[in-house]
Amino acid sequence: MRSRYLIWIAISAAVLAGLVGVPAGQAWLTARQSDDVARAMTGGDSSRAPELIRRYGCAGCHTISGISGSDGQVGGPLSDIRKRVYVGGVATNSPDNMVRWIVNPQQFSPQTAMPATGITEEEARDVAAYLYAR
Repeated sequence: MRSRYLIWIAISAAVLAGLVGVPAGQAWLTARQSDDVARAMTGGDSSRAPELIRRYGCAGCHTISGISGSDGQVGGPLSDIRKRVYVGGVATNSPDNMVRWIVNPQQFSPQTAMPATGITEEEARDVAAYLYAR
């Protein structure tokens, strides 16, 4: 797990370094690179996430970039999640912790208002890939 986290840090740093000074006309390439990195970090498929986010009710509690109708105010907004230090305010922000938080947040914080939704680990990887890409 530690080596996966170190790979995640190295990939993220390389991508962020490459994004500095990117001309506006290459914004699509930047978004594509961000998605590729997020997929590599999480092992998920971000293209499946919008449907999962709606099915499991994430958008009812959170504001999520790119998901229409996701204007929930119960939980924090999920934009720029890749830049945050912690997941749920209690676990170091890593792909594995993000997936574990999405599947069962009570294992990290028994008093959290976020419910266990029944989402599978594979589905949570897809959602994590989506969130890390934005």
